[in-house]
Amino acid sequence: MSFPDAGPADEAPRVRRPAGSALALIEEWLGPLAGRHFLDVGCGRGALAKALTARGAQVVGIDPAAEAIEAARAVVPEARFDVGGAEALPYPSGSFDAVLLLNSFHHVPQHLMAAALAQALRVGRGPLLVIEPLAEGPFFEAMRPVEDETVIRHAAQAAIADFVAEGRANIVRDHVFDDVRRFSGVDAFLDKIVSVDPARAEAARRLRGEVAVLMTRWGTLEEGGVCLVQPHRAVLLEAVGISP
Repeated sequence: MSFPDAGPADEAPRVRRPAGSALALIEEWLGPLAGRHFLDVGCGRGALAKALTARGAQVVGIDPAAEAIEAARAVVPEARFDVGGAEALPYPSGSFDAVLLLNSFHHVPQHLMAAALAQALRVGRGPLLVIEPLAEGPFFEAMRPVEDETVIRHAAQAAIADFVAEGRANIVRDHVFDDVRRFSGVDAFLDKIVSVDPARAEAARRLRGEVAVLMTRWGTLEEGGVCLVQPHRAVLLEAVGISP
């Protein structure tokens, strides 16, 4: 595989944070997982639900995209999946041992973010774990031509900060880590970001060449592919005075 030459002035940034994965962090902060009941908010096509059920957890996933829910049901038949938004979760208070939002909170409309956090804390009898990609890093820079999420990713972090400042939740743990992702080429990278949001497909096709240049500029070339780092922030929240 080869990428376009981005020029000698471009240098791939080094990883400056601890490397990690969302699943490893979930196991560390919320484990043991076996036999416990989790809600996966913004579950998409069921990737996290599949990993959790493989570890013995009972999982309910919810997502506003009916197509994604249909795919999740096919991938993880042992889990339950519902169509719905994070701001109005259709579950009784205290239904779950913990609630997870993995790479999904910034997809909630900004004016509904506080409601989504309140709902997640309401339906959980345990903590809420929000893991979000930050608006920085090689993966983010390579994706920006297709969809620039700078504003909405910053808004997600601000919504968490405001929610805590208002006394509606406490931060139990807070950690930033680098998720190191490897791709065989530009098409594999574009397939990944389009799988998250199929609406990106046309832009991904049209901007393929520009994305390939950015992958060279920001990524670390390896034999057979390229490594792109995406910084994430994980925040473990507990409720403070939230009524059902």
